Amino acid sequence: MPSAQDPFYVVKSEIQESIDNLQSSFEQWKRSSDAVERGRVAKEVLAGCESIEWQVDELEKAIAVASKEPSWYGIDDVEIENRRRWTSSARTQVVTMKKTMDTGKSSSTTSINGMHRELMRLPDSYQTHTSNHNAANDNDDFIESESDRQMLLIKQQDDELDELSLSVQRIGGVGLTIHEELMAQEKIIDELGNEMDSTSNRLDFVQKKVAMVMKKASAKGQIMMILGLLALFIFLFFLVFLT
Repeated sequence: MPSAQDPFYVVKSEIQESIDNLQSSFEQWKRSSDAVERGRVAKEVLAGCESIEWQVDELEKAIAVASKEPSWYGIDDVEIENRRRWTSSARTQVVTMKKTMDTGKSSSTTSINGMHRELMRLPDSYQTHTSNHNAANDNDDFIESESDRQMLLIKQQDDELDELSLSVQRIGGVGLTIHEELMAQEKIIDELGNEMDSTSNRLDFVQKKVAMVMKKASAKGQIMMILGLLALFIFLFFLVFLT
């Protein structure tokens, strides 16, 4: 099982925290009855959804790379599938919130259109009186609303840029961590290869020495050497197991 220091789980934790915060804002949007407040919260939630979707996209790209050679990253196919299921679940949560908010905005638009049609059925004298009475207030409200909307858009863009910068930094950190892990593994493999080469050379040297000794020794000498080694083995056997 991968450790908690795995870059995937670091990014996963950050994304899940963002989703939890977004869920809180989404619940606030559903409970609010003030149109201005709902509009402000809706923009924040939609901006957050887009940011999370981008992070999930980047995480899925990293999973796709790891799935080609799982052993290089110390994981297996089961872990790859678990990670894919989590990103799919995270994306579903975000898409569900966006669809719900789009439906709510459509309902609000339909309600406003219905009110407009009702006003169109009123007598002309009533409509004229109402228009004259509210014209000045409507202009002031419109100017104030546009000013607030522009300020909100500027703040939202600043927040999105800050979030994007943080996301890029996190992804860069993940890439650097993966690179360092690969370099460390490559160094270990090189050291192991050098040790194997050194051991193989020493073994070849010993085999050559033994072959030279065997060639120089006569048949009688070889028999005496074998008997000597056998006696030494028996002596060591008794020394180890019978004392």
